[in-house]
Amino acid sequence: METSSPYTPPSVWQWDTESGGTWASTNRPIAGPTHEKELPVGQHPLQLYSLAPPNGQKVTIMLEELLALGITAAEYDAYPIRINKGDQFGSGFVAVNPNSKIPALVDRSTNPPTRVFESGSILLYLAEKFGALLPTEPAHRIECLSWLFWQMGSAPYVGGGFGHFYNYAPTKIEYCIDRFTMETKRQLDVLDRQLADQPYVAGDAYTIADIAIWPWYGGLVLNRLYNAAEFVDAPSYKNLMRWAEAIDARPAVQRGRMVNRTWGPPEEQLHERHAAGDFETRTQDKIEAAS
Repeated sequence: METSSPYTPPSVWQWDTESGGTWASTNRPIAGPTHEKELPVGQHPLQLYSLAPPNGQKVTIMLEELLALGITAAEYDAYPIRINKGDQFGSGFVAVNPNSKIPALVDRSTNPPTRVFESGSILLYLAEKFGALLPTEPAHRIECLSWLFWQMGSAPYVGGGFGHFYNYAPTKIEYCIDRFTMETKRQLDVLDRQLADQPYVAGDAYTIADIAIWPWYGGLVLNRLYNAAEFVDAPSYKNLMRWAEAIDARPAVQRGRMVNRTWGPPEEQLHERHAAGDFETRTQDKIEAAS
């Protein structure tokens, strides 16, 4: 096993350098806004401020699924929060989410408007508000919520642990990669076993549990996260792969993945979303062609 030079922590840690890696410029040990910047407000009651990594995808997929069910009150405006530019530290965004993380939602159909932050909380809020994608029978409901909270507690090991050290860290540290790969593969096995005898994570019905879990774990095994599907031997998780591919084929999921995406093929980027027609007319390839 590789070893690095020994590090002796000081008695009191001091923030004197950037941490290194892809997202170093966005990391800091204090909260609160760094600058004044109000958030834009569109025409719909639901205002989403987000981006399209897995946590952001959860909410846009949820909203598109609600609209696909014919729930027109779920129409929304979605504005990008460019975390690489520090938008999450603007005063307006911090007022909606004091934790300065995407996604964040404002429901202006209430008086006063309701702020909702943390992706799992937003999914639960929307499911309860519109009475959809969350079972009502007590045993089925708690099964769904158990998997929702499983995802919220487990995915940081995949993203902040495995993804960081495998893909983003400035140096490859064998101990860290081994540690978090082991945990990530354990979680993949948890899901693979859960999906052995049922089509969806919480049972026979598609729910917010699937919507929460798919962007992270479906994205990983479909090789959309960290370019790591081969490394984690994704094809060996046959039940998980079947589920991931089935969710991926849902039209609402395909639309949800595009919203607030600012990277990748231009035809898959919809920086802002204000109406269903934007998927046909406002993707980045069409905007660039018209400019």
